[in-house]
Amino acid sequence: MIPIRDTIRSETYAIVNSLIIAINVLVFFTELSQGQRLNEFIYVYGLVPARYSVPQISAYFTTGQQVVPFLTFMFLHGGFLHLLGNMWFLYIFGDNVEDRLGHFRYLVFYLLCGLASGTSHLALNWHSEIPTIGASGAIAGVMGAYFILYPRAKVLTLVPIFIFLHFVEIPAFLFLGIWLLIQLLSATGASAQAGGIAWWAHIGGFVFGVVFLKLFEILPEFGAGKRFRDLTKNGQPLVSR
Repeated sequence: MIPIRDTIRSETYAIVNSLIIAINVLVFFTELSQGQRLNEFIYVYGLVPARYSVPQISAYFTTGQQVVPFLTFMFLHGGFLHLLGNMWFLYIFGDNVEDRLGHFRYLVFYLLCGLASGTSHLALNWHSEIPTIGASGAIAGVMGAYFILYPRAKVLTLVPIFIFLHFVEIPAFLFLGIWLLIQLLSATGASAQAGGIAWWAHIGGFVFGVVFLKLFEILPEFGAGKRFRDLTKNGQPLVSR
């Protein structure tokens, strides 16, 4: 299933969401510029569990080099399609969550979701030497928040059935529920040491996205955040069609 658009319009411009997408694209071009040093670059800035669990490996890295990957891993991607898929999902679901949380709180929320997703993967693959990279864990957190905030929104979805393509409007709770179920089924069937997709990072990001949303809804938005929100209003009402 490929989401095309949702039916929720934001009251404000998604400044932070657009900035996150731009940073991911710039980092991807930085990756492309590495040439033959790309694997080393990924190993240094990606999240590698064995770097924290195997003393013989961790000895090669400074404290700073061990801390930085918890942030940088979520801006790296394994290829153009990996980047495109992640950024498209973020574009579809991120603007509305930013609209609800406010720009500054959304930025903190996004980074926390990415950190939580990486930590989830780290805990469940403690001795893996395979780098974990990608924004999908953080984006899964955004999707978890969307699941709670806009369950009745419709997601126009491209659904391939045999050789035919169909466009179907699916309720957000169903679309995201199916997505989460696929992650769970894939995670339980995948080897912890296998390369490929970090399914548990997706699941952890989604769950923590729900948790962090509840926490952020309790915390008040600061005055500067409210003023910046007023400056970015686009004049469109928040409606569900």
